[in-house]
Amino acid sequence: MELTGDALPPGVQPHVSVIVPHYNDLASLDRCLSALQAQTYAADRFDVIVADNMSPVGADAVKLTIGGRASLVSVAERGAGPARNGGVAVARGQILAFTDSDCIPAPEWLAEGVAALQNSDFVGGGMRVLVGDEAHVTGAEAFELVFAFDNQAYVERKGFTVTANLFCPAALFAQVGGFRVGVSEDLEWSHRARDAGFKIGYAPAALVAHPARRDWNELSAKWRRLNAETFGIVVARPQGRGRWLARSLLLPLSAVAHTPRVLTSPRLRSPRQKLDAVAMLYRLRFWRAFDAVGLLARAER
Repeated sequence: MELTGDALPPGVQPHVSVIVPHYNDLASLDRCLSALQAQTYAADRFDVIVADNMSPVGADAVKLTIGGRASLVSVAERGAGPARNGGVAVARGQILAFTDSDCIPAPEWLAEGVAALQNSDFVGGGMRVLVGDEAHVTGAEAFELVFAFDNQAYVERKGFTVTANLFCPAALFAQVGGFRVGVSEDLEWSHRARDAGFKIGYAPAALVAHPARRDWNELSAKWRRLNAETFGIVVARPQGRGRWLARSLLLPLSAVAHTPRVLTSPRLRSPRQKLDAVAMLYRLRFWRAFDAVGLLARAER
């Protein structure tokens, strides 16, 4: 389905607007913008928009970090989804490319993602998990090396892509509509696009690196948010509350099913890393089950 706008002369790349939501993490934003400056895509054929979610450090500090490498839009409504929507509102590219401010896109990211749109209506790229010290990986990092950001499985088996690595024509985004608040925005938006008749594709060479969560506090905070966002999607469906309860109670059993995946993972270098990852797997799945049942109980009040 052709939604890239007016036809371009042969050999002319479409203009891309890169949308980067940001909240109060200037060091990561600086790394992300440096990676975007190093893209192999023609520099005059893309622009970068930092959509700042009213960071406490202030707009002047964000502008200083940007240093002319991107334009800045301030978005008052809280959340990465509204920030992305605010960036799209001022974008002028025929193609929209989404990544996050704590991500590091590979030099070929834009070129590979845009090329993949020749075969699909919207595209999710490959993800790589980064750790601080590969010789001394924490339990949370070991868990994420195995389970986090498996975007190929998300795209090919579940029909969605993470918003840290999403490409789509601007016209498609306008037709599907913006990201919604209070739900798992990547899943919900991708399925809305799918239900509108658009085909998702996977671009493994459009690679983005994302740092692993380093400890229990970071990992549980991530899953507290994901539980709440997924709850909003599941309970809106027919028999959603019953489905949510069933999947919540099965979470501890899923740890047993996924243990072999940890023990055979080539991403973990030592038996100690594998044991730490297994321990984190069981701790997290039991905690997620407790938190998920709590969400249902609170909603019933």
